[in-house]
Amino acid sequence: MNKENYDLLMQREIDSLQNRKPKLLLHSCCAPCSSACLERIKDKFDITVYFYNPNMDTEEEFNLRKEEQGRLCKLLDVKCIISDYNSEEFLSCAKGFENATEGGARCEKCFYLRLKRTAQFAKENGYEYFATTLTVSPLKNATLINQIGLEIEKQLNMKYLPTDFKKRGGYQRSIELSSKYDLYRQNYCGCIFSK
Repeated sequence: MNKENYDLLMQREIDSLQNRKPKLLLHSCCAPCSSACLERIKDKFDITVYFYNPNMDTEEEFNLRKEEQGRLCKLLDVKCIISDYNSEEFLSCAKGFENATEGGARCEKCFYLRLKRTAQFAKENGYEYFATTLTVSPLKNATLINQIGLEIEKQLNMKYLPTDFKKRGGYQRSIELSSKYDLYRQNYCGCIFSK
């Protein structure tokens, strides 16, 4: 069975736009991850970054990442929407999966929570597409993330942009851009279970 090339699917979708720049709501987990993703697609879409991360283990960590995301978006002249911190949303969805292995069922539930909220916000606010920066990380399962995004696309009739931002040196570029912009680069996804 051939593995789907989500980077190629993204490129094909971009080619189909024929120089049109539709509105895209880009879920972001943090500024370092969003940096390379924004660089790659900023000229193709009218992007708004959506910082929605109830999985942060503390409000202090959430605020640190939130400030960095806002600072990066200002530097890059990209619109940014910051959600409120609400760890109860994540803890509720992770209930019963606290001891799941990293990258397993708990992470799947977290991806679903964040992508569905992003898609709902996009649909309610007139965006044509939604996507996520999560696929830039080599520690995240891009196939699973894209499958969830495509499932939500069908549920909500809201167009999902498939991605695998780690391809073509995306992760390495995020490290370079983090250094360039002096971004706070965390060493865990943010949830208390991964820490």
